[in-house]
Amino acid sequence: MKRIAAAVCLCLLLAAPARGAEALTIDAQSCILMEKETGQVLYASNEHQQLEPASVTKVMTILLVMEAVDSGALSYGDTVTASAHAASMGGSQVYLKENEQMSVEDLLKAVCVASGNDAAVALAEHLAGSEEAFVEKMNQRAGELGMADTHFVNCTGLPAQGHVTSAYDIALMSRELVLRHPDVRQFTTIWMDTLRDGAFTLSNTNRLIRYYEGATGLKTGSTDAALYCLSATAEREGMELIAVILKAPTSDQRFEGARTLLNYGFAAYALCHVTPQEVLPPVPVSLGDAAAVQPVLGEGDTLLLEKSQASQLQQTYTLAQGLKAPVEQGQQLGTLTVTAGGETVAEIPLVAGSAVERLGYGEILLRFLRLAFRMEPFQA
Repeated sequence: MKRIAAAVCLCLLLAAPARGAEALTIDAQSCILMEKETGQVLYASNEHQQLEPASVTKVMTILLVMEAVDSGALSYGDTVTASAHAASMGGSQVYLKENEQMSVEDLLKAVCVASGNDAAVALAEHLAGSEEAFVEKMNQRAGELGMADTHFVNCTGLPAQGHVTSAYDIALMSRELVLRHPDVRQFTTIWMDTLRDGAFTLSNTNRLIRYYEGATGLKTGSTDAALYCLSATAEREGMELIAVILKAPTSDQRFEGARTLLNYGFAAYALCHVTPQEVLPPVPVSLGDAAAVQPVLGEGDTLLLEKSQASQLQQTYTLAQGLKAPVEQGQQLGTLTVTAGGETVAEIPLVAGSAVERLGYGEILLRFLRLAFRMEPFQA
């Protein structure tokens, strides 16, 4: 075992002083604060309560569209023709007319910026053939993400019996969107833009985009029953947080609640990327086509820590003394343990950086013969 003191990681520390989560006042029925990279929950209240999400529903709609774009199944330049059903949507809209054509890019902009219900339905029908078929895909994806509190009935969030989710589930799908599809920021960070060659003005329903430092998105929602909802994302110094507010009494209170959560997260936590301070020693391998294998860090090398912990980190590691071939790439060779003030905060696997194949009997015999005749030193 070897002990390495001082900085174990490159900590992205933020400037504001931390304050206790118990001091937070959030005027909403339900809320949650989650960090994007680790998925760690930093604060929550009634996070699994099933509530109507209003247009925050569209986070899942946007996610499915972005997955189709990034997989190559859909292109931003593809042309979508609005159906009568899409054009009939009420609430927030960009006033599509039946048979009007618009690009996927413009429709996605309309959903992300102006929360266009008609644009969301047009995209859903284009992808799945009908809104009903698209909603099936929404619920299937929700299941894959572990969104156990969720049941979607439409792709817009317009009031519908049984259309419910939770703050926790919204954080899960928001995280999937911003983590896997960062290109969505080109839409969610727009404050004002236009459609139809400048004839129609879009203004972002998310005021944080203009007034909160580092805001990156994501989606607002409101109905008479759902009241005021928000999934807000923001990034500072390389750490992106997701704040979800459900059923706030007023629009101002949802934005203020999100600010309070985000400010707390940025003030209290640091995102750390573990990196050993010196090269880890290779592990000897016998009977292999290589004499040793180099250990590297496995999954889990990004840590979210309280700032008080981040300033006193140390690490130790253990490694196998030797192995017999074959060794698979990614095979665990040991563990790197990260501590803060004597408390273990992470145990990260050390794994084989490459594979080592086992020598065949003929090659082993040949090496013995070479050794016997002193042609070369034997290395098994």
